[in-house]
Amino acid sequence: MSLFRLHAELGVDLGTANLLVYQRGRGIVLREPSVVAISQPSGKVLAVGEDARLMLGRTPGNITAVRPLVNGVIADYTITLEMLRYVINKILGKRRLFAPRMLVCVPSSATDVERRAVIQAAKEAGAGEVHLIEEPMAAAIGAGLPISQPGGNMVVDIGGGTTDIAVISLGGIVISRSIRVAGNKLDEAIMRHVRHAYNLMIGERTAEEIKIRIGSAYPLPQELTMEVRGRDLVEGLPRTVVIRSEEIREALAEPVNQIVEKVRSVLEETPPELAADIIERGIVLTGGGALLRGFNSLLQHATGIPVYIAEDPLSCVAIGTGRALEEMDAIGRAAQGA
Repeated sequence: MSLFRLHAELGVDLGTANLLVYQRGRGIVLREPSVVAISQPSGKVLAVGEDARLMLGRTPGNITAVRPLVNGVIADYTITLEMLRYVINKILGKRRLFAPRMLVCVPSSATDVERRAVIQAAKEAGAGEVHLIEEPMAAAIGAGLPISQPGGNMVVDIGGGTTDIAVISLGGIVISRSIRVAGNKLDEAIMRHVRHAYNLMIGERTAEEIKIRIGSAYPLPQELTMEVRGRDLVEGLPRTVVIRSEEIREALAEPVNQIVEKVRSVLEETPPELAADIIERGIVLTGGGALLRGFNSLLQHATGIPVYIAEDPLSCVAIGTGRALEEMDAIGRAAQGA
């Protein structure tokens, strides 16, 4: 039985921006963008992951590169199914004796219909037994928080499509809220700013690069600049402009403040004893959005509570699903049976 588990148990972080898979006994075995390139009108899958991401904004008319997950849930069932099938075949091979057991992450705000769609897609893709775990719980486990102890732990998981905020104690989620403002909304805010300020059209890949290289939520010790290339909306020709980190911070202020306000509202709803624990232990940030420069400083300034970035924020959810696979009782009520 242990040999079967070693090769046939997968923890899947099915994110809006990235897909990570943890295999029991091996750790994270796959890390790819959640993008699928399909041929039109046949619907044939041409590429998945990084190969498909490179096609975003660069495909001819008969090829479409799409993200099948929106706000952390399935937006295109068929393409998500193909993506999961690709994942299972790539890790375990097309010929296998047993269907793998899977633990898949979903946002805490996912509806019953959205949760059932994830389970059904995983089973159709070739999984056997399928369980779900809420993302903030997986993130807390992956960040190494003492969630099984009697005491409040607060985690803020800023992904690609959703930000999940949860207070966890004794292995269960005491309070959780989800807001559909995360990495993708930050990219959209940058694209809007560049369009309005410079009459320059840029794609989502360029916006993400701007966010990573000079984006910030709090004043920097030394402000940054970056050359950005795009299409001039007036003349229709390629053009290059220099953008400053100060203006990007201003462009990001609205979505960033929405996340901060949601965290504050969760703190206001937290029972007093747990709130006291959080003041002592601090708030832990996970997900790609945790890497936005100065976001921890901004949140700490807004709440008066210490804010820490997890050791490997991008992998916390996937690592948490893997640890939950190895010790299923650790996820308690958070896992929903298939």
